[in-house]
Amino acid sequence: MSRAELKKVVVVEKIIGGHMTNEEGAAVLGLSSRQIIRLKKKFLTEGGATALVHGNRGRKPAHALSDETKERVAALYSQHYAGSNNCHFAELLTERDALELSPSSVRRILLDKGMKQAKQRRRKKAHQPRERRSQAGALWQIDATPYAWLEDRAPAFTLHAAIDDATGIVVGAVFRPTECREGYSIVMQQGIQQYGIPLGLYSDRHTIFRSPNEKLTVEQELTGDTKPLSDFGKAMEELYITHIKAMTPQAKGRIERLWGTLQDRLVIELRLLGINTIEAANEVLPALLRKHNRKFAVEPKSGENAYMKLDSSIRLDYVFTTRERRTLGQGNTLSYANKTYTFAKPTSYRLDAKTVVEVRQTLSGEVIVWHDDTAIKLTEIEKPIRKPKQETKKASSAQPRKPAQAHPWKTTVQQNRIKRTTSKSDFQDALYSQHNSFAEALW
Repeated sequence: MSRAELKKVVVVEKIIGGHMTNEEGAAVLGLSSRQIIRLKKKFLTEGGATALVHGNRGRKPAHALSDETKERVAALYSQHYAGSNNCHFAELLTERDALELSPSSVRRILLDKGMKQAKQRRRKKAHQPRERRSQAGALWQIDATPYAWLEDRAPAFTLHAAIDDATGIVVGAVFRPTECREGYSIVMQQGIQQYGIPLGLYSDRHTIFRSPNEKLTVEQELTGDTKPLSDFGKAMEELYITHIKAMTPQAKGRIERLWGTLQDRLVIELRLLGINTIEAANEVLPALLRKHNRKFAVEPKSGENAYMKLDSSIRLDYVFTTRERRTLGQGNTLSYANKTYTFAKPTSYRLDAKTVVEVRQTLSGEVIVWHDDTAIKLTEIEKPIRKPKQETKKASSAQPRKPAQAHPWKTTVQQNRIKRTTSKSDFQDALYSQHNSFAEALW
């Protein structure tokens, strides 16, 4: 007998012996007087203390799980679903094996078999979480996380995703080898095409989202200069999406918590589907996201959404591009990525040589000129082959030539040499003789 049942026996015996009233016994046991009267009758007519023992003692409950079911659940977990949490394991059993069990039942079975899960239950945070936006489309959060999504079947790669703050719907996601602008651009295109243009976007401060030189000096601010933007930032500005760059990961906690959920569930789902490559993972990812959204999406506070409708004239593949400035040459030619391009078709725009234009390259590799919100398609042409410059023959140096004896240079040199070698006395005698000759001539 249990301690509670022994207590009932003692109280009932005291009441029958006249040492306690029905009301006093009811107060001690926490029962009503009518229940005390039933216990006394049962004690007297059905064999004393043993009559107060619960009737189901030692009997197996009718709704208890069979030993075969427990063994099957444990075998399925170890062979196929290892690593999944209790809730996800129960869902997979219902979905794939036609076993409808509650997460608590699954947990008890695994604990009885000694299969304790490594992951602990999430503890409640001390801080109060930020309140969700009231309307769908008011704010998206975007980020990327590298992880071993295919476990040891392939190298780790990166999942890019965006989540709506109001509803928790994953609006777009794609696997890429590393975190890159192309991955974020694909995610944004997926979400915009399916739901619309959001009012705001929350991201971290990666250089994909911002220019390293976006901080302006005081002189630049006074002259009215605008902040330089990255290619992704220019796309956000063109779509009129307010881009907020968070200072800490906690500021975009909605998508940070999403990574924990996806790393817990998506790995198991990809394993069960037999996915071994990043290409195959991208093919099944949309279906897995729809399943995730059905499970975790919530209703927004406001029935109206804040999405802006995408204008039919806007081509998103021409928005999410790389952008560079180039100068047109003669015949509307330009150089880009070490190749030469020209207009694919005649255009109504008059663009003179040396006009600076914006060249955009799409995710598919198409190169266009963007002018007056219009795409001018380009076609690659062969570079003109320049003939190498012919080497001009250099004149050889003239042979040294001796001047003749009667040459003026020779005369001058000899006279100077005589002057340097003539002594002073000889010079005086020569001067005296010249004086006498001059005097004789006068006479």
